[in-house]
Amino acid sequence: MSAPAGPVRSIGSLVLAFALCFSAARLGSIATTPNLGWYATLAKPFFTPPNWAFPVAWTTLFILMAIALWRVATRAAEPRQRQLALGAFMVQLLLNIGWSFAFFGQQNPALGLAVIAALIIAIAATMALFRPIDRIASLLLLPYILWVCYAGLLNATIWWMNA
Repeated sequence: MSAPAGPVRSIGSLVLAFALCFSAARLGSIATTPNLGWYATLAKPFFTPPNWAFPVAWTTLFILMAIALWRVATRAAEPRQRQLALGAFMVQLLLNIGWSFAFFGQQNPALGLAVIAALIIAIAATMALFRPIDRIASLLLLPYILWVCYAGLLNATIWWMNA
């Protein structure tokens, strides 16, 4: 594992990583928040978490994502390897936003399910590309992929129960 970049570059990269991840969270909330009333009307399975759990979980996950991104961005790596890893991260981040617009914005659990399936694949690819650059960064995404797999099951069950 390579050493991180100098302190000034490292702090700037950390701030940028947090800004990027929490901007994505904000964009997702633009589609989610106005449609919470619709979500409340859906039949949901017994394993649906309480509403307060979602912002707690997602805030934690976005913090872990930002730290993982920062670690990869500031580690010495072959440029093409880092470019692929950061590109994969951006793809999964866009899919993360896209899920909110598909499920909540379009009020379409079937479309949300398609997006979340692609998101799971993109997170797995990101973890695989992060691992050779920084093993810890890859592991920081483990709670994220587990939560998204759970969210995928929840999404699929909601789609099935409301079809």
